[in-house]
Amino acid sequence: MQKLNLPSYNFKLKSNENKTLIFDNFRKKYVVLTPEEWVRQNLIHFLIQEKKYPISLISCEKQLLLNNLKKRFDLLIFNTKGKPLLIIECKAPNIKITQDTFDQIARYNMEFKSEYLLISNGITHYSCKINPVDKSYTFLQDIPAYEDL
Repeated sequence: MQKLNLPSYNFKLKSNENKTLIFDNFRKKYVVLTPEEWVRQNLIHFLIQEKKYPISLISCEKQLLLNNLKKRFDLLIFNTKGKPLLIIECKAPNIKITQDTFDQIARYNMEFKSEYLLISNGITHYSCKINPVDKSYTFLQDIPAYEDL
């Protein structure tokens, strides 16, 4: 898989029917290793190991209902009271992050009302804090550590 703009981590990989699978510690199973999954798995490890996000406060690849449509978010980080704190959208490294990507995560956030957004394609990362009063974004210099959220 492509080298990302994140530290390198060791993953459990295996092959099955000419597909490479990666073990997802959150879903407790092997999943097909797509470019987007590669970004998601690397980002999860980065958040836990480098930014000290508690494993127990991370939700991965869950369904939500948005305008009667079933959607799936990539990652959702909660605070210690169980309130959504940060929603994360992962894209494959070859996918350019555009306004459409921000619109997608903003729509998801209408459901969660988290304070922070993070979008990453593994190469470029955008994190921002949302001002709930005027619904504006303040972009952050870096992906914040959990204690800074």
